[in-house]
Amino acid sequence: MLNSSTHDKLSALRLHEMAHAWQEQQRIADHDALTFDERFGLLVDAQWLGRENRRLQRSLKEARLRLAQASLEAIEHRPQRPLDKALLRQLATGRWIAEHHNVVITGPTGTGKTFIACALAHQACRIGHRVLYRRVPRLFEELALAHADGSYTRLLARFARADVLVLDDWGLAPLSDADRRDLLEIFEDRYGLRSTLLTSQLPTEHWHDHLGEATVADAICDRVLHNAHRIVLTGPSWRKENAQLDA
Repeated sequence: MLNSSTHDKLSALRLHEMAHAWQEQQRIADHDALTFDERFGLLVDAQWLGRENRRLQRSLKEARLRLAQASLEAIEHRPQRPLDKALLRQLATGRWIAEHHNVVITGPTGTGKTFIACALAHQACRIGHRVLYRRVPRLFEELALAHADGSYTRLLARFARADVLVLDDWGLAPLSDADRRDLLEIFEDRYGLRSTLLTSQLPTEHWHDHLGEATVADAICDRVLHNAHRIVLTGPSWRKENAQLDA
């Protein structure tokens, strides 16, 4: 009767993981050998872990990552695709976000740029940062609609609040004057205050030419690249290689 009352009170307090763990302790005889502090610590750990898992799921849902299952643990280190493991370990700490640095990932199509970007974004969510993901072609469509319906300022504010903004597939198509102005607004809001993660098939030395208008190109490249950690991917396409293995 006392056990049932305790369980009901824990549930009423919305301590559901603690209530479940407490029931498990009653069921498993091995827990009788633990001290009160040890058993209580296990209950607190269960509640904390459940809370963190829910927070992570909310963060990932808001981030809308293209590859939600990507994680740093799942990155494959193959000899034909050398990766700077020390840099990845450094980025995994999240210090680059705390210091408002950027990350730029470049390389040919199929070399894993989006996977690594989403893995770093997933890690940022784990640490507790707010993340937003956008493919750049879709971003420009979203911005154009925001201009049309009067929500442009609110949309810029939403991007500005994200601790990490992931811009995937940068440089796929020529930019209009409106695209360049919108990008400058986004990067200006974030410069020195938030972190941006970009992926591109274009090497960074070609970005200025891609942007087209010299003054805007100088401003954007300066805000993005001067404090950026750079990952340059090489080697054959993962997608082609996996397709051959599946054939």
